[in-house]
Amino acid sequence: MKIDLSGKTALVTGSTRGIGLAIARGLADCGAHVVVNGRTATAAEQALDQLASAGSFSAVAADVTTAQGCDAIASAYQSFDIIVGNAAVFDWKHFLETTDDDWIRHYEMNVLAAVRLARSYLPGMLEQNWGRIVLVASEAGMNIPSEMIHYGVTKAAEIALARGLAELTVGTGVTVNSVLPGPTASSGADTFLDDYAVEHGIPREDADRHCATSIRPSTLLARLATVDEVASMVVYACSREASATNGAALRAEGGLLRHFG
Repeated sequence: MKIDLSGKTALVTGSTRGIGLAIARGLADCGAHVVVNGRTATAAEQALDQLASAGSFSAVAADVTTAQGCDAIASAYQSFDIIVGNAAVFDWKHFLETTDDDWIRHYEMNVLAAVRLARSYLPGMLEQNWGRIVLVASEAGMNIPSEMIHYGVTKAAEIALARGLAELTVGTGVTVNSVLPGPTASSGADTFLDDYAVEHGIPREDADRHCATSIRPSTLLARLATVDEVASMVVYACSREASATNGAALRAEGGLLRHFG
């Protein structure tokens, strides 16, 4: 299967590093023009430097956790064929230690950013009878982690949001899906695993497997996923070939979720 996104313009939020950067590269590899997004102009320009030889890119600096940031994107770009909501926040914090501000911050980034962008761009997709919205959620939305309940709840909301938006696309060429990564070796993974090996007194070559199986013992992958493995699922969901995939929660979590569906 050859995915061809020539002539399509895609926005990838939170795409200056990690999974988002890999998604941006993957979409460009398929011919799309990709708009890279980060909170600051410096971060966005640095991402463009990394991607310069990989395809067609531009950048928009905007904080999508705010209405003003989403409005700035909407003012700069009248339409997108593809939107990937990848910007996210999480922290490891016990429920009893979380504050209202922690919950609000997670909702603004993990849920409201996608709500605002969908309000701006879904009507145009429906009018042209083609579009793709993909929300990068998490397996934590179906397997709420006790160590960060606030994160899991917002990711569950993000999965529900994608399904709800898909209900608005009946009989059209527009699809809305979520993708559920699991533990992933994202930006800074090498340093993290170096420190992890020292902290746990294990050989560095065992750190990846030890970390993945400790965090999520039910994993079938038994290692951290790579950003490219997650990005591949997202790129597929953005493709013409995924026209019959709509309202789905697509797993890229290494098989750690044991239930069907």
